[in-house]
Amino acid sequence: MLELEAESESTTPTWISFADLMTGLLGAFVLLLVGVMAAQLDMATQLENEVQKRQVEEQKRLSLEQALAGPLASGRITLNNGRIGISGKLLFELNSDGLQPEGRQLLKSLVLPLRSYLQSRDEMLMVSGFTDDKAVTSRNRQFEDNWELSAQRALTVTRTLIEEGMPSWMLFAAAFGQEQPLVANTNEKARAQNRRVEMAPVPKASNAANSANTASAKPDTSKP
Repeated sequence: MLELEAESESTTPTWISFADLMTGLLGAFVLLLVGVMAAQLDMATQLENEVQKRQVEEQKRLSLEQALAGPLASGRITLNNGRIGISGKLLFELNSDGLQPEGRQLLKSLVLPLRSYLQSRDEMLMVSGFTDDKAVTSRNRQFEDNWELSAQRALTVTRTLIEEGMPSWMLFAAAFGQEQPLVANTNEKARAQNRRVEMAPVPKASNAANSANTASAKPDTSKP
């Protein structure tokens, strides 16, 4: 009898330790399960937000396409990721910021649809000038470099849009020079693609952020 009691007493701590171990493992499993569920919920939330963001962007693209259906169909402008592109050849002569008559007519045709689009979305229009990688070769050296040329072209487009009826508070100008080319400047055809002006609707709140990262300028509407 004494031997049985001794054996029972000797095995009791073992069972208690085993129970504590199982309790600990169960607790760890529960914590792991909760962590996995929380991670899955976070991933699902991120996925839902991404889907909603893409839906908004797609709707924005479709709305912009509808607003600019005419110029897009004629091939006078392009639309890529919300950026409206206009060939520099259509707007300006080489190394010049003087707007050609055909370019003015095109810009005039864009004012009404762009103004309606921006008003419906409470956005602004960023007008950006770009050049190729060749140095400015103007005979009278009117422009110091490609930065200045792209800035003046962006300002010319901006001022023209204002003259044709676009409210001045709806747009601003930015210059990128030879940076951010569409294609590598390997030949004249490629360089012609990079000489361009782009217009992109942006949220009003991003105006200051964009201005900090680009060479921007406010149009002088007092000039004819």
